Amino acid sequence: MIDLDIGGVVEVIIDWLTNNFGGLFDAISAVLTSVVGGLEWVLTSIPVLVVIALFVALAWWMVGRGVAVFTLIGLLLIDAMGFWDDTMVTLALVLTSALVALVLGIPLGVLAARSKGVERVVRPILDTMQTMPAFVYLIPAVLFFSLGTVPGVVATVVFAMPPVVRLTNLGIRQVREDVVEAAHAFGATPRQVLIKVQLPLALPTILAGVNQTIMLALSMVVIAAMIGAGGLGQQVLKGITQLNVGLGFEAGFAIVILAIVLDRITQAMGAGRKTTHK
Repeated sequence: MIDLDIGGVVEVIIDWLTNNFGGLFDAISAVLTSVVGGLEWVLTSIPVLVVIALFVALAWWMVGRGVAVFTLIGLLLIDAMGFWDDTMVTLALVLTSALVALVLGIPLGVLAARSKGVERVVRPILDTMQTMPAFVYLIPAVLFFSLGTVPGVVATVVFAMPPVVRLTNLGIRQVREDVVEAAHAFGATPRQVLIKVQLPLALPTILAGVNQTIMLALSMVVIAAMIGAGGLGQQVLKGITQLNVGLGFEAGFAIVILAIVLDRITQAMGAGRKTTHK
């Protein structure tokens, strides 16, 4: 039988990339470090009650009174447990990872929707990204960017990007053909059809992808903590390694609260802001 050393091939590719694109990886690392560091500084510098008030106001405006009350109680509980700074670090990591995933994923989804060839190439790649165990992403991320926040962000981007690519592709393809044909009949260019017709009509589906991307990014915080990403994931990891049930549970509960708040707000973005408060 033929003995295929796929792992060896992958190692050769990673070594080649590291040796030939070290400058590019350093530049990416510097940019991501600046973005995450800037967000952390902003979120931790603003008084706790001000941040809570902003989240409560956003939840009330986007969703309604019930979620606003939950947001108020949940964030106050996080602060009372002593995890506020860790929560803000986690939020900075999630926002940065989600932003990069969206910047890369939405244009890729648009390309896949407009070209069957691109879709045929992208689909198996997305399948691999979604089915590959998340821990595997940590290995090349560490080799390219060493330990710390940056490899955590990169691994999270790879893990969280597929939903927004798929749903952007799906949303644009679901736009009715007669609407697109009518736009062409009125003299719209392909770019105008995309920007003024297809993207607005596909926006609810695209925003559903944004929601899923943010949730997947948040689900990576504990795994990313294994390579030094910090935040609430680091506290959960500390609880596991020290067999500290209380610490692990409290940090995990803080992650749940943050996840619910972000999920409800981003879901409301996709459904449209509520006109009446419940």
